[in-house]
Amino acid sequence: MNVQESFNKFIKDAKRVLKVAKKPDGREYTELAKISLLGVVVIGVIGFVIVLLGSLIGL
Repeated sequence: MNVQESFNKFIKDAKRVLKVAKKPDGREYTELAKISLLGVVVIGVIGFVIVLLGSLIGL
């Protein structure tokens, strides 16, 4: 498969994805924001605990 064929396949696939995709409504957007925020908080807490434990045992 040459570069032109690869590019044409990519464009065809991208058009198909854009036809199927839809804009999230307000409720979906709010849920996504809450889940993302929860993930950031959880990772932050895990990082804080690791740093705290490291400082307590003298690393």
